[in-house]
Amino acid sequence: MRHLLEIQKKLLPDLMQILQKRYEILHRISTSGTIGRRSLAAEVDLTERVLRSELEILRAQGLLETGTSGMTLSEAGRQLVDEMQPLVKEMFGLSDLEERVRAAFGLKRVVIVPGDSDQSEHVKLEIGRAGARVLRDSMSPGDVVAVMGGSTMFRMASQFTMPNQQRDNWFVPARGGLGESVDYQANTIASELAKRTGARYRMLHVPDHLSEEAYQTIMQEPGVREVVDMIRSARIVVHGIGDAMTMARRRKLEAGTMEEIRSDGALAEAFGYYFDRDGKVVHRMATAGLRLDDIEAAGVVIGIAGGKSKGEAIASVLRFGHDDVLVTDEAAALEALQHI
Repeated sequence: MRHLLEIQKKLLPDLMQILQKRYEILHRISTSGTIGRRSLAAEVDLTERVLRSELEILRAQGLLETGTSGMTLSEAGRQLVDEMQPLVKEMFGLSDLEERVRAAFGLKRVVIVPGDSDQSEHVKLEIGRAGARVLRDSMSPGDVVAVMGGSTMFRMASQFTMPNQQRDNWFVPARGGLGESVDYQANTIASELAKRTGARYRMLHVPDHLSEEAYQTIMQEPGVREVVDMIRSARIVVHGIGDAMTMARRRKLEAGTMEEIRSDGALAEAFGYYFDRDGKVVHRMATAGLRLDDIEAAGVVIGIAGGKSKGEAIASVLRFGHDDVLVTDEAAALEALQHI
C-alpha cells in the first residue's frame, strides 16, 4: 500500500489532495453524528460554496443523508470511513509513528489519531472513538472489564457499540469516585458501557481517596468486598493517564502529601498510582479498587490519553511496563518519544 501511495503522490498529487479533503468531510460528519453545513464548513476550513459542491458529489455516491437537523452519514458512508482508516494512517505517516512508539515502549499495539487533543475537541472525540474500537476488538464473551473515570473515558463510552448483545459480560468501575462531574465517574462509565451493549454492571459506592483506617473498615463490608473481588478479577482494564500534580489537586490531597509527591519526582498518575520519569511508583493511595497486582494479572491493559501536554506523563506510565495497548494522538505520541 505504501509503495502505491508514493506512486500516486508523484503522478496524481491533486487526486491525493481531493481524497484527503473528502475523507476529512466524511470523518467530521461521522464524529459529529449530525451537523449543519455552516458548522461543517468552519470545521474543515472550506468556503460554503466549495463545501456545497463536495457534498453534492458525496451525496450522489450514497454516502450522505440530509435531514432537517443537518447531515449524517449513510450506512455506506460509515463503512467507507472505517475501511479508509489504514489508508489514511499511511497518508499521514501515522503507521510509522505507531510502530516507533510500539517498539520504544514494548507495547503490543498502538493506535494514533492525527492532531493534538489539547487544541481540538474533535481530536478528543476521535481518541474516544479509537479507544472504543480497541476495547471492542479486545472483548470476549464472559469478560469482566474494569474501567477508570475521566473525560477521555467518558468520550470512549459515549461512542462504544457492539454488533451483538453482550449479556455474558460485566463492566465494573476500577476505583471509587473523585467527587467531580458525575458523567466522568467510573461508576457512570461502567453503567453506560453496559447499557450500550446489553451487558451487566456493578457499582462501587465508595470515595476514591480513603485513609488507611477507613480503607480497612470499608473493606469489611460484604457488599463492598463482593464488588471489589469482581473488579480485581477483571481480564480487561481500561484507564486514562494524567499529570501527577493535576490529579493530586483533583483528589484534594493534603498539602504535605502533594509536596511529597512533587519532591519524589512524580510526573504521571494512572489507576491511583503516581509514577516518576523512570516509571517507578513513588506514591500510592489506599483505595477500594484495582491494585498493581491486579493490573499485572489482567489479560489486556489499555491506556487512553492524548494531548502534547500529557506526552511525558504517557512515557512515564508506559515505562512502568504493564500496558499492552496505547490509544493516543499524534502530538502526544511525538512528545512521548522525546522522553524515551
